[in-house]
Amino acid sequence: MNGKIEKKIGNNIRALREKAGFTQEYVATKLQIGGCDITRSAVAKIEVGQRHLYPDEIILLKEILNTTYEQIFDIGNLRNEIMD
Repeated sequence: MNGKIEKKIGNNIRALREKAGFTQEYVATKLQIGGCDITRSAVAKIEVGQRHLYPDEIILLKEILNTTYEQIFDIGNLRNEIMD
């Protein structure tokens, strides 16, 4: 996967988490309760684009952050770079 895309998606997740007023620890705990094997450190790595997301994590993050897939995956102006 494109590193720029992973960083942008990670930034989106961090912004959504902060908007919701949640800590990385809280999000990791909610993901664990939902059945994901993840730590706070892994959440931090996702947010900076250093760790891939798994489908079950994406589904749960959408619910935890009370958001949409569109907001999570909004890559904005990176779209043009990808198409080149």
